[in-house]
Amino acid sequence: MSNLRIGIPSKGRLADAAAELLKEAGLNFRRQERSLFAKVKEMDIDICFLRTDDIPVMCAEGAIGLGITGGDLIEEAGVELKQRLSLGLGGCRLAICVPEDSTYKTAADLKDVRIATSFPNITEKYLAAHGATGRAVKLSGSVEATITLGVADAIVDLVETGSTLAANRLRILDTIGYYETVLVESDKVVNPELATRVVRRLEGVVIARSYSLLEYNVAEENLAAVEKITPGYSSPTINKLERAGWYAVRAMVPRKEVISIMEQLEVAGAEAVLETTIQNCRL
Repeated sequence: MSNLRIGIPSKGRLADAAAELLKEAGLNFRRQERSLFAKVKEMDIDICFLRTDDIPVMCAEGAIGLGITGGDLIEEAGVELKQRLSLGLGGCRLAICVPEDSTYKTAADLKDVRIATSFPNITEKYLAAHGATGRAVKLSGSVEATITLGVADAIVDLVETGSTLAANRLRILDTIGYYETVLVESDKVVNPELATRVVRRLEGVVIARSYSLLEYNVAEENLAAVEKITPGYSSPTINKLERAGWYAVRAMVPRKEVISIMEQLEVAGAEAVLETTIQNCRL
């Protein structure tokens, strides 16, 4: 049977993040400079380094079995793929933006306008859905300056902090959609069992990155209250201490909420509250 091929971006921030995620999941490989392929050690897997926006099509055509790419690029490509896992990377929104001093108030106001974007298919679907008669001007790379240059009247682009929009005197007219980086699978994958094994490995890392383990001691009369604060991923682990009437509790909690939860536990009577970073897990 042929090796399972996993497509990841060949360069950029997402390339580094994807490579790190795979290695944390035990898929170890070394890429030679500018090479298009790398062999995973001790597994029948090849890593393919591709343009990020080519990965959806490559996966749909069966050239790769699994791919790491953005949900926005999948929608732009117009292909049907099985989404196996949200990776918690690169969350962003795609928005239509217009000059700050423009009179546009809604999408329906975009009559006969030129819209610069790297996402012409998504843009045209959006315009059609809102009864607008504008047309997409396809450009690659940054499009914020196109209005100043007279190439376009509006843009559709990915927005993170909004600072670039402010620098170019643009405002958001409407949000088209929210997207994140995902792991997708081709319906032509050559080794579905191995693909599922990879998915489970990556899932363990993604969950571990999102949670911390909290451990604390609490008196029996406060046990019910703290269980509500830390219900755990499925349930907390509770053990009796030698100290009469006291229990030790362990529970997974969302990492972004750790500080707030620790404060709530302290108010509820918990003592010796400790946070431990989770490197990997299987749930």
